[in-house]
Amino acid sequence: MPTLEKIEQTSRRIDDHIFRTPLVYSPTLSSQFDAHIYLKLENLQKTGSFKIRGAAAKLVRGCMQNTISAKGVVTASAGNHAQGVALAAREAGLPATVVMPQWSSISKREATRGYGGNIIINGATLEESVARAREIAKEGMTFIHPFDDEDIICGQGTIGLEILSVLPDVETIIVPVGGGGLIAGIGSVIKATNPRIRVIGVEAAACPSARMALRAGKCVSVPAEPSLADGISVKQLGEIPFRMIRKTVDELVTVQEADIAASMQILLDRKKLLAEGAGAAPLAALLNGSVRHRRDEKIVLLVSGGNVDIPLLGRIMRIRLTLSDRPGVLARLLNKVAALEANILHIYHDRSAQRSAIDETRVELELETRNDAHIREIENALKADGYAMEPTDCSGQGAGPTDPPVRV
Repeated sequence: MPTLEKIEQTSRRIDDHIFRTPLVYSPTLSSQFDAHIYLKLENLQKTGSFKIRGAAAKLVRGCMQNTISAKGVVTASAGNHAQGVALAAREAGLPATVVMPQWSSISKREATRGYGGNIIINGATLEESVARAREIAKEGMTFIHPFDDEDIICGQGTIGLEILSVLPDVETIIVPVGGGGLIAGIGSVIKATNPRIRVIGVEAAACPSARMALRAGKCVSVPAEPSLADGISVKQLGEIPFRMIRKTVDELVTVQEADIAASMQILLDRKKLLAEGAGAAPLAALLNGSVRHRRDEKIVLLVSGGNVDIPLLGRIMRIRLTLSDRPGVLARLLNKVAALEANILHIYHDRSAQRSAIDETRVELELETRNDAHIREIENALKADGYAMEPTDCSGQGAGPTDPPVRV
């Protein structure tokens, strides 16, 4: 089980592989909540998330003890853990394979590839992706679980050490909770150092797996609704984190999507900080009043990451086609686009377009792509299959009046 001593050892091992991120005081938020509010900025960490800490801890210790296969490592993740493992493996000179679910964003896939990861798209859920990664590991690779692993938890726990080194008289730390590895590590450090410091976990109400686990007395799988905080939308808490959370976490609260969105906006507008949904969840817990605090209390909000999935200009492609209005034709087109690894943002299907014959229908698609080369690849593949595309803007600007807005 991760302990303060183990986490301190981990901190020394990974010190050259991570950033010691800032802990900054926010006068604006402090005034708003009548408390002393500090932000631990893991959105400024390597790969834009705290996940590199756990990944580095696993790889560095494994290489020291020769427990990592020479064939490399394999893991499963929808984004931040994927990037952390890919970077840590590259620095260790090892190949990394990452299984990502089908719904994972193109931007996070590309970021993982950029760090050297070999991407496999498999699974309708993260749990299915984990199962596939375990199968691949049987071929001789070392499997790295995204949160249910002692080394991973020790790596994440180093954040607690950094907070205490800068603000030893902190009174409350508010931490996002997904699989539980982050809060388990931080809670272990805090409670071993000063049990009077409150450790509060925040979940998205769309996926309260930790709350349900504590209520059931065991880890259970819960349904997950779409959430801005996709980084903490984990259907089942890890077994090791579950045991640790029961001992080291004082309270668990949930936040709604509107609270998360408002907190992301506040951090951007008032602090010029780009925080992903999970990273904004601690502020959301203050905003909605679910975390009660005393006047002048010293509170740290953990901004766990800043990898916001925004379709950037230059990656948006719009195509207009006229199709035969027969069953299955549109489905075949969408399957083709999916096979080309484009993300469908909007579909506009118009049977009444003036230029269409009675047996034809007009379709407009807005796609998120990797880059300009990917746009050309999609165009060529569709033309090769006989699709006649009308000229349109591929940059996300200058669209016609019937085009749906680009979401940014």
